[in-house]
Amino acid sequence: MIIDTLDNLSKYVSLNPLFSKVVDFIENNGLEGHEQGKVEIDGKDLFVNFSLAKGKTKDEALLETHNVMIDIQIPLSCPETMGYTSRAELAEGEYNETKDITFYKQAAKEYITIHPGSFVIFFPQDAHAPCISDEKQIDKVIFKVKNLPL
Repeated sequence: MIIDTLDNLSKYVSLNPLFSKVVDFIENNGLEGHEQGKVEIDGKDLFVNFSLAKGKTKDEALLETHNVMIDIQIPLSCPETMGYTSRAELAEGEYNETKDITFYKQAAKEYITIHPGSFVIFFPQDAHAPCISDEKQIDKVIFKVKNLPL
């Protein structure tokens, strides 16, 4: 997991060959004012979801992991708290290959708050429980990046 400000996102492009395309997309398109929905950047290997997510309590937010994709999550409208637990510490969950997601019943061990202007990167080993907020809705952006070898 990586947490940083959007100003520093370009410093992480060496971690995945597709991260530079995320930086290019943000620089050329911005993040504000997009219609909700999915925008393909590089086919199924890289796309972005502009969403208005429902705010959840810690009890409602389930830990999740992805085997194929990396998440770069960016809250736009308000701070967003996310639960975190290393995947290695969790009991095996049922993987949905079509949606590339595994949900877990355990509660998160730690919580972090990400503010607008910042991002968090969740790799396949990072179980995360997003969308924890007192706000009813969170305007956010999620880049889905295929986990490619370097």
